[in-house]
Amino acid sequence: MKKIFLFVLLPFYLFSQPYFNIRVEQIDFPGLPSVQSFVLGTTEDGKWVILGGRIDGLHIRMPFAAFDPAFNNTNIFVIDPIQKRVWEKSIGGLPAGLIEQLQSSNMEFFQDEDRLILIGGYGYGVTKSQFLTHPYLTVVDLELLANSVINNENLVPAFQQIEDARMAVTGGQLQKSDDYFYMVGGQKFEGRYNPMGPNHGPGFTQEYTNEIRKFRLQSNGLEYQISDFEAIHDETNLHRRDYNLVPQIFPDGEFGFTAFSGVFQHNADLPFLNSVDIKPGNYEVNNDFSQLLNQYHTAHAAIFDASNNQMHTLFFGGIGQYYKNATGSLINDTDVPFVKTISLIPGTPTGKWKKTVCRCKCPDIWAQALNLYPILICNFYKMAF
Repeated sequence: MKKIFLFVLLPFYLFSQPYFNIRVEQIDFPGLPSVQSFVLGTTEDGKWVILGGRIDGLHIRMPFAAFDPAFNNTNIFVIDPIQKRVWEKSIGGLPAGLIEQLQSSNMEFFQDEDRLILIGGYGYGVTKSQFLTHPYLTVVDLELLANSVINNENLVPAFQQIEDARMAVTGGQLQKSDDYFYMVGGQKFEGRYNPMGPNHGPGFTQEYTNEIRKFRLQSNGLEYQISDFEAIHDETNLHRRDYNLVPQIFPDGEFGFTAFSGVFQHNADLPFLNSVDIKPGNYEVNNDFSQLLNQYHTAHAAIFDASNNQMHTLFFGGIGQYYKNATGSLINDTDVPFVKTISLIPGTPTGKWKKTVCRCKCPDIWAQALNLYPILICNFYKMAF
């Protein structure tokens, strides 16, 4: 029996300090597919569209078995979460470039109205007979794709793909502000993954982008083109991947994003603790802030309190260097394990983040997002430490 989880946020303010009740509810869903590192889009009528990723869970940490193509997700799923129905259709029959990218892991993606933008992704490429980061940007017509899967029709018209070496990125994050897309961080990984490093066994090359890549996506009615490309390079502060890039409304009312935590530091296999605010005209590193919880890419929610001009961000589970044990003590685990933490980073009217922890008791299995207690209540308080 597969399960999905919904949460309800009930905010109110006590002496101007943020306080939230979070209720997580488990819903049984027979037939729900098990996919990891996938892409998600939503149709106008609320159906979920899932592409890419893997069906064997977290990648195996052995070179001969890591990212085994036999366990790539080669289906497109359309899911009705209300009626609990699932439709699926194989990507077989699509052009080679699409087949390879659409079964890759850790693509960057962003839903722009009824378009789903896919970039990069890592996996095995049959055409080049090697593991690589795919050099593609693909535009998906979500409504057309969902209908094609449901009605078992031709998938080709739902896709347009551009080959561009600048799009060979995996593990970064993609957002959009006005007419510009922002692809932040990530890496180009070539060769088969080996936890012992690039010079052992089959070997690989790993090149972080260290960049904010900003561009527009334009169409002449027949095809899409990437234009007005600009790259901002910062090897010190943008050297991160597998993190959360969260929309923000800053205290001056400007819209942008915050790159939270991520991995890895230059001199240690540990997450970054600072964050980076990204605006259309500039970026700013927050070195006076430390995010101690939920540091890898995970489920998150951005919440803006217009009355107090404050931005709050919630993070759910994932992987982190720090977590709270059963007695409430903060544990620093440099092995950076899966965690069962739900944390809140509340902002202030000045835009400064506060270090926060979750004062809640969550089941251990939450770390892997598999099985939760039917109802879970977590209370959040602003706490500095």
